[in-house]
Amino acid sequence: MVVADGKRWRFAMVCSSNMNRSMEAHSQLGRAGLDVESYGTGTHVKLPGPSLHEPNVYDFGTPYGAIYDDLRRKDPDLYKRNGLLPMLKRNTSVKLAPQRWQDNAADGLFDMIMTFEERVFDLVVEDMNNREPKLMKSVPIINMDVKDNHEEAGVGAKLAVELCQKLQVIDGDWEEIIDDLIREFEKQHKRRLAYSIAFY
Repeated sequence: MVVADGKRWRFAMVCSSNMNRSMEAHSQLGRAGLDVESYGTGTHVKLPGPSLHEPNVYDFGTPYGAIYDDLRRKDPDLYKRNGLLPMLKRNTSVKLAPQRWQDNAADGLFDMIMTFEERVFDLVVEDMNNREPKLMKSVPIINMDVKDNHEEAGVGAKLAVELCQKLQVIDGDWEEIIDDLIREFEKQHKRRLAYSIAFY
C-alpha cells in the first residue's frame, strides 16, 4: 500500500520497554506490509519478576533471545504462565533486540510516530522538540492508550494497523485532514487519541 505520490510511509511504534505493545504493533504492521520500526522510551527494559518489588531489568540492546534464555533459566513455569516467554519468542521473530527511542537518530526519518501510553507520548514529544529541526518536515505523533497486557496489546495493534493504513492512503497533505481522520477513528472505535506535530 502506498500514498498517492507513490512514497511509502515509515511508521514508528513506541511503548516503554519495546517489549509488548510496540512489538505486537510492529509484528502486525509488518505482516500487513507496512514499513515499521519499534522502540521504548524507558531508561531500562523492565519485565515483571517474581514480585512487584523484583522486576527483571535489562539494558536496551540485550537480545530478546538472551532475555528469553535468562527467564527460562530463572523460573520457566512462572514466565510461561504470565506470558513473558511466548511474548519474547514472538519478539525474536520480529527483530534482534529492544531499541531505545532517544538513541534512534541514526535510524532516519519517520512519517508517523505512534505511542501507546500518555507518559510515553510526552517523552517522545519532548525528545522530538529537543532535536534541532533541519528539514522542517512535519511528523504526526499519535497516542492511543493501551493497557500493558497481551490481550489489549493485540487489540491495540489491530487498531494501529487500521489507523496507519488510513494515513498511508491520504491523497494530498495529511495535515489538512488529520483532525477529521482522528475524530472519525475515535467515534468508530470509542477510543480517545491524542496527537501532536513535531519537525525533523
